[in-house]
Order: sequence, then structure tokens, then C-alpha cells
Amino acid sequence: MSPIGLGLSVLIGLSLGFFGGGGSILTVPLLVYVFGRDPKDAIASSLLIVAIASVSGAVQHWRVGNLRVRIALVFGVSGMVGAYAGGRAGALLDGGVLLLLFAAMMILTALAMWRGRRVPARRDDGRVVLGKLVVQGLAVGSFTGLVGAGGGFLIVPALVLWAALPMPAAVGTSLLVIVLNCLAGFAGYASHVAVDYPLVAAVSACAVAGSLAGSRLTHVVDPATLRKAFAGFVVVMGTLILWREGSLVVRTAGAALPATLPQLVFALVMLAIGIFAGRVSRGPAGVTAYDTTFEQGEGI
Repeated sequence: MSPIGLGLSVLIGLSLGFFGGGGSILTVPLLVYVFGRDPKDAIASSLLIVAIASVSGAVQHWRVGNLRVRIALVFGVSGMVGAYAGGRAGALLDGGVLLLLFAAMMILTALAMWRGRRVPARRDDGRVVLGKLVVQGLAVGSFTGLVGAGGGFLIVPALVLWAALPMPAAVGTSLLVIVLNCLAGFAGYASHVAVDYPLVAAVSACAVAGSLAGSRLTHVVDPATLRKAFAGFVVVMGTLILWREGSLVVRTAGAALPATLPQLVFALVMLAIGIFAGRVSRGPAGVTAYDTTFEQGEGI
């Protein structure tokens, strides 16, 4: 087990503790390029690590009354269906194609972090739009299960818009949704990958330790400045992964193009679903709340 990799695992926790999110976009590259895990193994492991990391945050929000369990179950159960399907679909895709999709997601997420995300204004009627919440749960869950990301960037606005939750409750509720989605996605992957559980435990422990330090940094470092620095780092890392894995896919496609092309098309469709889910959940213009949601512990 790489000592350097374990040291870098602390950065996952620092991201979680300081921003409340971003951990999963560091976990998969760390497992692949530092610990040498197969992409599918890395995604499955990342799902389990994200679930473990999100449990503690969910418990903290539950203690202060910022977790709506019934809403989380509605969103989470539909998300679990999509996440499990996404995890099973991972068996049909080449690891390089999955990393291409993951890298594209990294870049889009980082650009959203740089701009500052606009969260829709909360409705005053308190009505839950059940159908849209279920559909959004399926979309977010399928993306989460396939690429190993928690989906907090998409879940929080949907809870504000369609469950009429105030921002603190949306953030806390999203963490339980993320736990459910990640566990379902892991179950989908676990049937066809070999997970290194001691490695998962070690990385999770380092991430938890880092999160404690990261939460204290919020009092001494300007969140907006560090957010943009982190976003820039993620863009560079995502671009490098796109270039590396794209080159490998192009070189190895050759005679296997008939098999590779449908996978690439499927990856593009999933990326389009993720983008569409993000745009739909913006709703009417609200407030730019990226820093405030992250400081309250938004999901990965």
C-alpha cells in the first residue's frame, strides 16, 4: 500500500471538510494513477469511500434537524434504482471509456465551482413535486452508479426546487441520498469487480482525518479563493485524464471500433443526461450559494 497514496488521501478529506464536496473527483484518479487500481475497481471503491465519508456528515445534520428522512427516502430509493443499474452497466463498458466520462464530469463540475452555482429560489407552498423528484433521482442515481461520483451538485438544487426544502435541510438531506445512491451503485459494481477492502478502509480513514482538519481551515482561509484554486486544479487534472485516456482509446480502438463506438455513444448519452439534470434542477434564478452550501457540508 503506497504511503504517498495514503498521504494524498488526506486531500480527499481536506476537500470534504473545507468545501463539503469534491472528494469523489479526487478519489477515482488517486485509486487509478497512484494505487494502480483498475478503473472499474477504482469506481466501485470510490462509491464505498464516498458512502462512508457521507455517513458522518449525514449524522451531524440529523442531530441539528437538517435532515428530512422521508424526502431522502423518496429521492434516494429512485436514485438507488438508477445507481444499481449504472453499476451493472459499468460491466459493459471499457475502463478507458468510463475514465473519459469521469474526466468530462470533472471538468464540468470544476467549471461550475469556478462560476459559483446558482441555486433556485425555494417555493413558499411547501409542496413536494413527487414525479420530478423521482425522475431526477433516477437520472442522478444512474450517473452516480456509473462513474462513482456522489451527485451532490445535482441533488441539492433539486431538493430546494421540488421538495421546497430550505438550503440547510437540502444539504443535510442530500448526504443521506448520496449514501443510498453510492451503496446501490457499489452493489451494482461489486458483482463484477474485485474490491480491495483494506485499501478502501485505509483511504477512508485518511479522508476522515483530513476532513476534520479541513473543517477547521474554513476559519482561516478565504473559501472563494481556495474554491477557484481547487476548481483550476481539477480542470487541469481532468484535461490530462481526457488526453491520456482519449489517446489510449483511439490507439486501441482500431479493429475493435464496432465494439468501442457504441460504448462512446452511451457515454455521451450519459453525459448529456447529467448536464440536462443539472440544467433542469436550476429552476428560476435564485441565489449564488456555492460557498454557503459547501461550508455547511454538501455531498460529494
